[in-house]
Amino acid sequence: MSTLLTELGLYTYESYLKKFEEWVQTGTTSSVPPSQALVEFTKLNWSRTQRIHKTILLNPDLKKAVENIQHHYSWIVLTEAWCGDSAQNLPVIAEIAKLNPDKIKLFILLRDENPELMDKYLTNGARAIPKLIAVNETLSKEAFVWGPRPAPAQEMLKNWKKNPAGKSWDDFERDLHGWYAKDKSYTLQAEYLEIFKQLD
Repeated sequence: MSTLLTELGLYTYESYLKKFEEWVQTGTTSSVPPSQALVEFTKLNWSRTQRIHKTILLNPDLKKAVENIQHHYSWIVLTEAWCGDSAQNLPVIAEIAKLNPDKIKLFILLRDENPELMDKYLTNGARAIPKLIAVNETLSKEAFVWGPRPAPAQEMLKNWKKNPAGKSWDDFERDLHGWYAKDKSYTLQAEYLEIFKQLD
């Protein structure tokens, strides 16, 4: 099975983390060619990922909703190791999936290796990540799509693009990650709780 997954370009979350750590240790990243900026972002995101896994507190209502899922799902996340939004959201998604491993199988696909699939799930015309595509395997249909970031964070980006007000991209990124730090994934968890309430 693991060989088949590799041939398809799919990682399990565990194998993705191993590859992520390997990229950090070898001074590279998930995209080719690896620019120095992307390599540095990858190192930073590895630290963010590890911190979130150690500190996350999951909403009890969300836990209950996930544990009560009836159908089998494949969750496929398009991402890259250098993506800051992914570092903030993917570990939370993984922790949610771990609540019911019998019903939720989480897989990772690299965006730049899968442009045709990515282009089916654009956000305002952009290949924004992470993007989660949930497939109900019991009913053989797409169940929901989430991403690339919680609604308030998406609104922050939209407003900045509309009116940067002299704020650089680096300044905006600091504000965005400040929002993530204060929010502690509560908004993302609330969004997933609402999704689960509406599932078949």
